[in-house]
Formats: sequence, C-alpha cells, structure tokens
Amino acid sequence: MRTILTINDGWKFCKEAEIPSVYPQEWESVTLPHTWNALDGQDGGNDYWRGQAVYTRVIDTELPEGMRLFADFPACNSSGDIYMDELHLAHHDGGYSTFRVDLTDAVRSGKKLLSVRADNSKNERVYPQNADFTFYGGLYRGVNLILVPETHFELVKDGTPGMKITPVCKGSDYEVTVETWQNDGTVSVSVNGETKTADSIDGHAQFVFCIKDAHLWNGRKDPYLYTAKAVLNKDGREQDCIEQKFGCRTFRIDADEGFFLNGKSYPLRGVSRHQDRKGCGNAITDAMHEEDFRLIYEMGATSIRLAHYQHAQKFYDLCDAYGIVAWAEIPYISEHMPDGRENTFSQMRELITQNYNHPSIVVWGLSNEITMQGMKEGMTENHVDLNDFVHHMDPTRPTTMAHVMLLDKKSSFIDIADTGAYNLYFGWYAEGLEKNGEFLDETHRLHPSLPLGFTEYGCDTNPAFHSAAPSRGDYTEEYQMVYHEYILNMIEQRPWLWCTYAWNMFDFAADARNEGGTPGVNQKGIVTMDRKIRKDVYYLYKAYWSDEPFVHVCGRRFTDHAEDTVRITVYSNEPEVSLYKDSILLETQHGSRIFRFSVPIDAKHTIEARTAHDSDQMEIRHVSEPNPAYVYDGPSILNWFDSSGLKEDCFSLRDKISDLVKNEEARKIVMRAVNTESPGEDAALKEYRADPSRLMDCDMDFEHFLDLAGPNLSMNIRRAINTTLQKIHK
Repeated sequence: MRTILTINDGWKFCKEAEIPSVYPQEWESVTLPHTWNALDGQDGGNDYWRGQAVYTRVIDTELPEGMRLFADFPACNSSGDIYMDELHLAHHDGGYSTFRVDLTDAVRSGKKLLSVRADNSKNERVYPQNADFTFYGGLYRGVNLILVPETHFELVKDGTPGMKITPVCKGSDYEVTVETWQNDGTVSVSVNGETKTADSIDGHAQFVFCIKDAHLWNGRKDPYLYTAKAVLNKDGREQDCIEQKFGCRTFRIDADEGFFLNGKSYPLRGVSRHQDRKGCGNAITDAMHEEDFRLIYEMGATSIRLAHYQHAQKFYDLCDAYGIVAWAEIPYISEHMPDGRENTFSQMRELITQNYNHPSIVVWGLSNEITMQGMKEGMTENHVDLNDFVHHMDPTRPTTMAHVMLLDKKSSFIDIADTGAYNLYFGWYAEGLEKNGEFLDETHRLHPSLPLGFTEYGCDTNPAFHSAAPSRGDYTEEYQMVYHEYILNMIEQRPWLWCTYAWNMFDFAADARNEGGTPGVNQKGIVTMDRKIRKDVYYLYKAYWSDEPFVHVCGRRFTDHAEDTVRITVYSNEPEVSLYKDSILLETQHGSRIFRFSVPIDAKHTIEARTAHDSDQMEIRHVSEPNPAYVYDGPSILNWFDSSGLKEDCFSLRDKISDLVKNEEARKIVMRAVNTESPGEDAALKEYRADPSRLMDCDMDFEHFLDLAGPNLSMNIRRAINTTLQKIHK
C-alpha cells in the first residue's frame, strides 16, 4: 500500500555549490519549507539574491522488494534539478507546481544522497521574470517521499493526482465520469456508495456513475463534496489506493447578468491573494494558509483570485471545503518572452492536471497584464494557441485574462479568451476615481458579448499614516477608506461585472518598491503582511459582504487630533448604530454599511459604537498640534512639492503625460525620463520606451509616471524636474 513520508528536516543548504558526493556537514542546516529570500526579498532596493543553491539530505528509507520510491516536490522555485548522489535524475521548470521523481533505481544501486539544485536566477524562458512581487527561491513547500508497490496509480506525469473526475448535469441528476491512470492491474472505483471495476487498458481506466438528485456544491451556503475512491488490484491483492474530492455544480458567466451558480445569480466579490508572509517569504505553513483563508472567509468574500501563479493544494482544498469560488492562473505576466512559449504550456498543463477536480475553480487564467510592454511578436498567437490548449484539456471551464489598464479598450486582444477583466487604478496611479466605472462601461459597450470583470483595484496604505483630509498618494488609512468606499459603490451599480477582486488581501513583498514608509512592500493590502493589522477597510468589505452582525469604529490608529470636532466613521452590516462618547449617547443613526458622526473633543475620550448585536470602542485625544508621525515624508507618489505654491499657468508634475507631450519643451523632459534606464524600473516604462506614441494617450500625471522609474529616483531629482517644468508656460 501507499505510504507518504514528509522529509522536511535534516537538510543541508548552500548557495552556488556543486552537487555533493557526501553529506556536507559544514553546510548550513535548514528545515523545510525554506526560501533564501525570506529577508532580502522584502527589504527594498531590488537587490535580493537570485541564483542557484543546493539542498541535500540523506535518504535512508528502507525500500522493500516490489516497492518503488518517489520524491514529491510541491514547489521548487523557479527551476529544479534532482540528483541522487551526483546522478542527475530530472529537471523541472516552473516554481509553483508539483512535480515528482522516481528514485527507485538510484536507491537500489546504493545511492543515498538526495540533492536539489533550486534556481531562481534571471532567464528568458521560465515565467515569471518581470512582475511586481518577489520571486522567492527555494523548496518553499517542503518535500515528501511516496512509497508505492510496483503496480500503482500514475504519479509522475505533470504531477497528476492519478484521477480525473468530470461531473455533468443531467437535470437533477449528475453523470460522473471517473478516469484513472496506472501501470497495470484492475481498478475498482467507488462513488456515492456504488462500486465499478474495470481492467487497466494502455494505462487507463474509465467509469461512468449516475448520482440521482445530486447534493450540489453550492458555494458558501452549502459546499457539499463527494469522494471518489479508486483501488488498484493485481493477482487478487490490493496494491494502491487513492481518493479525490469533487463537487456537483453548474455555473455560467453572462455578459449582461454576471455569474450564476447552479442557475442562480451569484456575484463573485472577493480579493486577490499573494501567498507570502513577512519574515517567511513563500515558505509558509498549513496553519498560515488556514489563517489567510479564515481572514478572507470572515470578511464574507464569495471568491478569491489566486494570483499570479499556482497556489498550494491546501488552499484549493480550503476553497472547496468552504465554498469559495476560485480564479486560478499561471504566471504568464507583464511581458511576453519569445523563448518562454513552451513554459506557458507546461505550467498551464500542470495547473489543470493537478487542479481539475476542484469544484471551486471556475476559470483558467491565461495571463496577467501581458501587454504591459506593448504587443510583442508572437504574443497574440501564443494566447490563441494557449486558449485552444486549455479548451482541449478542459472543455468544462472557460478561459480568462486580466488586462492592464494601458491596453486599448478597442483591442481585439481582449476577445481571445472566453471572459475578460481589467486591472484599473484610477484614483491611485492616475487621477479620477470615477474613471474606473467609465472605463468599464465603455469596454462593456465595445465588447457586448464578452463577460467583463474587475480584477485589480487598490491604493497603497500604511496604517501608521493618517489625515483628517486624506488625498490621493498620501498613503493614509483614511484615503484607503475613501478609495474603497467609492469603488464598492461603483461595483454595486454594475451587477454585470462577473467578478471583482480587491488588490490585495494582504500586503506583499515587491523588493523593487521603496515608498510609503515600508521599503520592499506593496502596501495595497486590506491586511498587513504580518496579518496582525486589519486595516479599517477590512470592515468596510465585511459590512458589504458578511451576514454576521458586527460593528467597527474606524480610526483606532488615528489617536491624536488637533481639530475640535472629529468625524468618526463606523462600518456595520446592521441597520442602526448608536455612538457614545465617554459612555454618553451622542447620536443614533439608521443607515446601511457606512455611518458618519461628528464628535466634539477637548480631552482624551472613549468612543464606542453599539448595535443590536455588537459593540466596538477606541480612544482618541485632543492635542494642540498635529502629530507629525502621521504624515509620510519620504519617497512617495505624491507630496514632492507644495501644490499651493504652483504656478497654474505653467506645467508641473501634476500635469498629465498626454498634455505634456503636446508641448515641445515639456515633451523633451518627459522623453528624458522615458529613455533613462533604471535597474528597478517598472515594465510599463519599457513599453513607453519601445513605443513613445503611446504617451499621447497616457492619462497618468507626470508625478505618478515617474514612479515607473523605480526606487532610485530621489525626491531631489523630482523637485528639480518640477522646477524646470514650472518655467514652461502652457
């Protein structure tokens, strides 16, 4: 029978080492999961170490006669080479999917030293290579050994679970096709109390079951799962056994009405998730996955976009078990690499093979913001072929893509996949919160038969910074509230959006960043990277999505107020909120989700909100001067100069690129910024460098545009640019 043994201890580790022939006692001892970028991948500067490193461990597992031994690697970023002693056994490209290697012959010949060369160095063939997150190197999901009889279910091909389950709706009944792959023997499969048996023919067996009046997998309301169990026999004896969960559900995605689950409207409203943690990188535990999931589930989300790569099986299992609809995608992101075509197919093949049975998954994502650097040769063809490939592998699910806001709304590229979506950041990288809705409306009009979603939106927020008059680019928790309050209202007015995902559920590492007081981190999260602070907008989403009664008083980190009257915001999903100051009732309001109160203060006060089922409180105090710690004064996308002193008849960093390039002098300044290469620059800057004509339609102001140059463009340089622009009359 099958035995699975986790081997996460006893490993030695060394960067830039040769494959050892004997156990290297002098190397660093590490316990898996492990990444070598847990610290330098999160500290800013875009200088985290990318290269090759070797992990090695003695394998002393006893291998009885008639048994085979496989090494199971849930992830090795970005490429992995597997050795026993110095014998090379396998190579794998792709840092987020499972692969397995047969160790049997090497172990039987006396080899005991299992070594893995992990490689996250830069190249032009393995995705991702250019994106706004850290590419952590290492064996960050641990390693297992799988001991099976000679006759066993398939393990190696594309990291397969060995079984494929396809439920098809037939009225209230479901026809369930179960396929297994094995190297010999007779297969018996059991589903819903019924067992069928067939011989393995050319390594394949297939069974069809009928489930009468099937119990549906019905999202958060009732995520019911069935189990398919397969037993492999030979010569009258059981050899191997596997099980897979599956669900019976139907869904459809309509261009005008949105997402439907089991025939009923079921708006997909949720968040995107990166898998890393502060101080851990991607080397996180099952308990950490569970904590992430609980935070998302408690908020009331119905869906998760698992960006921008294949996530751990643990997380897909949680989505299945608790009824969260998932968008799954590969890291075909930010730029099309001509030499990376095969890798897009191999990563997609593994994603689908390993995750086909999960009822939570409803779409396969082809790419994310792939036109960031413009339309590259071979890119459209690759997407058309990849789209066809997905339909061949899985005719039951549609494809999708997430497009960068720079992609022309009229582009036919949008129509390649079955569904589409846009990542939009109006109100952060470009002015005008209202432009998010206008952009989506116009795209919907131009592509009337294409279901359209909203896959990224957000603004960077450091919970240390606060303002009573928040503005775009100040990194305050209060501007994040303004931003998301507007976006959620905008989304609610457009029920045809088949999916919407806030970017991001958690702050995450992007080592090229240096802004907002926390170098190396993208701070658009609703929760901080260490999961210790739920920013106030967490409760805004809970007010919109959750049925669990609650109330939350915003501003508990905004303690000091120099103003005599403070506006207090309360989020709740109950219809009535009463606000108390120092236990004295100030006001009771009837409303929905967002409640605002004006509170006079003159000392230290306790502010409490009460509803019929809950209460929450915080303390604030009156101070003579504003607290300077609440104001960010460093590299930022805003506040490079005092806007009150600008000459309005001259250009400045506040002007849009599309306006600046119409003036000959101002255009020269813009082009110098475009043509100056920087190690930490954003991929979008390369796109404009390659095709300057795109600047004519660029809606960013120059201030935000300069952020594309990366972390090395100092405040002094920006001020100098602004001073020069102020000498050019409009």
